[in-house]
Amino acid sequence: MFKSAPYLSVVIPAYNESKRLPLTLVDIDRHLSKEDFSYEILVVNDGSKDDTAAVVEKLSRLVPHLRLASYEPNQGKGYAVKFGMLEARGRYRLLMDADNSTTVDQFSKIQPFLKEGYHVVIGSRDIKGAVVDPPQPFFKRILGNLGNIYIQLLFLPGIWDTQCGFKCFSEEVAEKVFPLSRVKRFGFDPEILYLAKKFGYKIKQVPVHWVNDAASLVTLVGANSYIKVLLDVTKLRFWFWFDVYGLRTGSSKNKPA
Repeated sequence: MFKSAPYLSVVIPAYNESKRLPLTLVDIDRHLSKEDFSYEILVVNDGSKDDTAAVVEKLSRLVPHLRLASYEPNQGKGYAVKFGMLEARGRYRLLMDADNSTTVDQFSKIQPFLKEGYHVVIGSRDIKGAVVDPPQPFFKRILGNLGNIYIQLLFLPGIWDTQCGFKCFSEEVAEKVFPLSRVKRFGFDPEILYLAKKFGYKIKQVPVHWVNDAASLVTLVGANSYIKVLLDVTKLRFWFWFDVYGLRTGSSKNKPA
């Protein structure tokens, strides 16, 4: 596809996203085609049971920079992001959600900090300047804030939104940190950010515009997801204490877990 590596890889993990992906992919290509840098859009099909793969393959005829990576069975978002970050070729690798909650034009807020030498730039819905439209339900905000405080107390002080699905990593960070990732599902975000921090990489938070699904309510399933994130985070704290990543002993070989 490219004679040389693209400047930007957009990595989109997808599980049963055949309905939402087309508009997202067209929108990404529409924005990036106006830029003066090269790019690729990589959809990671995480063992979908619908026709996600077929939809992406069909769209690739219209979107020349789009490609698909697939595997079975379903492994979880954390695994899909890890797979995509290591499969991507870009100098910078941007994680986005399939629902396009934060659109790719928000990358313009990230670029200045990449030029300043930041290795990881993450979108945040909880710092000054961020817009969540429409606002999340009250109880969802409470759950999110309590979870953020818990994560900060355990190992990521100062980072108020680890779960926003809009994060950019340099090629170096992606290829050094993601092979160490062990969390396949809910808690991969704080794991990756902590590992990047331990390696000494500079992390910057930027406010983003997040479009909320107005039909989304705090259901038992939603609350269960929060609980699973916190359980993963608690497990991570013990892993970091007992150095299962080999960071203190220097035994890390940057091999996938």
